[in-house]
Amino acid sequence: MYLVVVGAGDIGTPLIEIATRDGNEVVVIERDDERAEQAATDYDCLVINDDATVKDTLVDAGTDRADALISTTDQDATNIMVCLLAKELDVPEVVSVVHNPDHMGIFQQIGVNTMENPQRLIAEYLYRAVKRPTIVDYMGVGERAEVFEIDVGPDAVVAGQTLQEAAEAGLIGEDILLVAIERNGEAEPITPHGGTTLHAGDRVTVYSAIGATPDVTDVFGHYENHNGADS
Repeated sequence: MYLVVVGAGDIGTPLIEIATRDGNEVVVIERDDERAEQAATDYDCLVINDDATVKDTLVDAGTDRADALISTTDQDATNIMVCLLAKELDVPEVVSVVHNPDHMGIFQQIGVNTMENPQRLIAEYLYRAVKRPTIVDYMGVGERAEVFEIDVGPDAVVAGQTLQEAAEAGLIGEDILLVAIERNGEAEPITPHGGTTLHAGDRVTVYSAIGATPDVTDVFGHYENHNGADS
C-alpha cells in the first residue's frame, strides 16, 4: 500500500515502523523538526517536515495515489482538519486517532474511521489484566459482548470433552462460540466444530455475547469469586 502517516509521535512512530517493515510505501508528515529527522533516520520512508493542515503539503505527500491516510497527532483539531482535507482530495481510506470521546461524532460525520484515545484503551487493558488475570487477551464488542482468549486449565470441566458434549451438558451455552484453538504441536490454529475435543493447555478464542463473566470462565478451569473478586 501507499500510506500517508501524519505525525511521528508516540502513536505515529510505531505505526511507521510496522508499515515500513511490512513493505508498504510510507510518506510521513511531521511538522516538528526533531521528530521528522528521527523518523527519516530510523525508517525507510519519505518524511516531509511541514504542516499537514495545509492542503499543498498533502498534495506533496502524494495523496492523489495514496491508498490511505492515517492522522495520529495529539490534537483532535489538527486531526479533523487533516481528515477534511484528505476527504476533499479523495483519499480512499481516512483513519484518525480521537483523543476526546466528545469529538467522535465529528469524525463520524465527515466519514472518517476512528480509533479511540489509545491511552485510555491501554489503561482499560491494564485494569482488565489486574481484575481478570485469567483472560489472556480481549476485545469488547458492543455494550456487553466480548471476544477473549483463555487457556483451558488442567482441572477444567470441558477438558477431554468435545464441543458437542460440552454444549449438551450445558457447559457452553448458546451465547458462547469458540472461534479458534491454539494447541502445542499444531502449526496453525484449529477451527473448532462439534466433534473437536478440548485439551488441557489449549488456548481458546471465545466469543461471548454476555462477556467474560465468571460463569463463562469457570468452565475453562479458572474459578473466580462470583461477587467480583478473583479467588
